[in-house]
Amino acid sequence: MQILDIRLKRVPMSELSIEERLKTFSEVALGYSEEQALAEASRCLQCENPLCIEMCPLHIDIKNFIKLIRKGAYEEANEKIREKNCLPSICGRVCPQEKLCVMGCKNTIGDPINIGALERFIADWNLEKGIKIPDIPKFTGKSVAIVGSGPAGLSVATELAKMGHHIVIFEALHEAGGVLIYGIPEFRLPKKIVRQEIEYIKKIGVEIKTNIIIGKTLTIDDLFDEGFDAIFLGTGAGLPKLLGIPGENLCGVYSLNEFLIRINLMNAYTFPYKSKTPIKVRGKVAVLGARGMDAARCALRLGAEEVSIFYQRKIVGRVDDIRRGIEEGVKLQSLIKPIRLIGNEKRWVEQVELIRLKQVVNSRTGKPKLIPEESSRIFYNAETVIIATEHIPNTIAATNTSRNIRISNKQKTIIVDPETLEASNGIFAGGDVVSGAATVIKAIEAGKRAATSINNYLMNKH
Repeated sequence: MQILDIRLKRVPMSELSIEERLKTFSEVALGYSEEQALAEASRCLQCENPLCIEMCPLHIDIKNFIKLIRKGAYEEANEKIREKNCLPSICGRVCPQEKLCVMGCKNTIGDPINIGALERFIADWNLEKGIKIPDIPKFTGKSVAIVGSGPAGLSVATELAKMGHHIVIFEALHEAGGVLIYGIPEFRLPKKIVRQEIEYIKKIGVEIKTNIIIGKTLTIDDLFDEGFDAIFLGTGAGLPKLLGIPGENLCGVYSLNEFLIRINLMNAYTFPYKSKTPIKVRGKVAVLGARGMDAARCALRLGAEEVSIFYQRKIVGRVDDIRRGIEEGVKLQSLIKPIRLIGNEKRWVEQVELIRLKQVVNSRTGKPKLIPEESSRIFYNAETVIIATEHIPNTIAATNTSRNIRISNKQKTIIVDPETLEASNGIFAGGDVVSGAATVIKAIEAGKRAATSINNYLMNKH
């Protein structure tokens, strides 16, 4: 009976205790030990037609990398993953596997395989041991400028470098990584892991230049004048989209990205041990919007008395991260909408006025919609407010140029050829700046597609 239990049930991953989590920004999910990874890998049925591969945006050979783990061939397993994914230790932590590859797991007699944890185990093992650098083809004589060092930029840079092209990444901030460094909390994705992955990318020949804003410091035209043969725009979606309600300009009100970037940029996650720059969080914190779980968990660690997320329909995030947030004390309040922020005489936010919503069926379309409930306004005392709505793509590089790059009026995204991701002659774009805010793995997938198109463009260019 014991053997059957092991077969049916997923091997649990160790986590920091709730008490430990709230005292530190250390990573919560501790990963698999070798023994745990082997036990979980042994549960894989090695399906003849593995849907997990089909459901993965990168189509990683999941079946065979798990088979290699079972054999103890960890270096080969890592190479198998990196055939398709240049950032496996990152995806193993932040990719929403439960909505992708795990949905395709046919181990229907028990729990689906914890594919992300196995990917993380292999990638971390190899990062610590030192990843084998692949053979790079002879230099093609072509150079590509990558604007933005987030997951899309790192992906396209890696693929093109492996094809023999000279690659330079231009990053606006002082450290490469984009959202991976500045937009995801340390307790979900340690900076050490991102830096190790970026070091590997540097070792295959990618050059990274920081503190350069393309569109301000230099333009796309300048890059072409400097001799680059093609340009990729992967500048993400980091600009805030506010709610348009009174009081958003009060002190103590942050946009989601501003709050997370302040923490990561100023090392507030090390306060008070190393950093002298905390983020001012006090009293009760109201997070307005379904995308705010990361910010809510950060606020608790920075000393908030209470944190509540107010949202309309469904909270956004990985299942495990939502579960951990609730365990840590984050309160979720759905079917509710903010209508006003109220401040004191010193213009510091004090209250949020909200209204409850109810779901009704649209008589014309038959689809459900939310409408305000009469006489259901409530007031929530909050000394800090974080607006956690969708973000707008950063298109400064695309707008400050003489090149013809079209921007969508509604989504504010760069318009590209859907097949090639070409935005203008020799200029390509991908990731959140094209799709709007999405997942890390979708940005990596866009980078891979763009790399194929850029290589075809370069090798056919006379």
